[in-house]
Amino acid sequence: MYGLKGRKAIVTGAAQGIGRAIAERLVAEGCDVGIFDRDSETASRTAEELARPGRKIISVSGDVSVKEDVEKGIGTLLTELGPVDILVNNAGICPIGKLLEMPERDWHAAFGVNVDGMFYVSRVVIPAMVARRRGAVVNLASWMGKSGVANYGAYCATKFAIVALTQALAGEVGEHGIRVNAVAPGLIVETRMRDESEKDRRAKGLPLAEDRAKTIPLRRAGLPADIARTVAFLVSDEADYITGETVNVTGGLWND
Repeated sequence: MYGLKGRKAIVTGAAQGIGRAIAERLVAEGCDVGIFDRDSETASRTAEELARPGRKIISVSGDVSVKEDVEKGIGTLLTELGPVDILVNNAGICPIGKLLEMPERDWHAAFGVNVDGMFYVSRVVIPAMVARRRGAVVNLASWMGKSGVANYGAYCATKFAIVALTQALAGEVGEHGIRVNAVAPGLIVETRMRDESEKDRRAKGLPLAEDRAKTIPLRRAGLPADIARTVAFLVSDEADYITGETVNVTGGLWND
């Protein structure tokens, strides 16, 4: 455990998958947690399932790509939770398709959720951290934010953007005591995004997760809990001198 008892966190896209695992780990660490997700039913169920005595677990629904949703939903979480110490920008989507063939709506949707969402949420949450001179932010990037991969052009572009924005924001708010880092997951299974991706890859005749995992040095795909542990470390005082970094959690799939 990393000594997070009593801290307050907001996690976007936390109804299931990696986001849920992060929220669950933060609750276990002693945090109050606000869940922001566009799937209101699943988010509400997740909040109920993560409930613990003495903890405040709240869910609100909204789309991170819609500024008004963010201002309203995150505003509600801030009111209910009080001053937030931790922000995890996790919400994301992963369209698959060749750049020359991908519908423009898929391209814009990827940037809307993955990049605009991080932008909107950060602008609502971080100013209060700056005023208090305390806070830690973790953005979910990807190993594909460090290496362009065929059929994932839109996703890669958004994740490269997150790596750059993480570095830029760390430089801007560091003097106020705020740390900003990113996590770059590799092949992670047991998530809705992976399930949808697998269906798409199967339809396109691309290798599936089981076969791809055999090429990873640790010879397994990652799990949401692998990412959650890293996030818990990065938002803790144990990582007090780490900012502007994008940490690979790939089992050796990517090392740059």
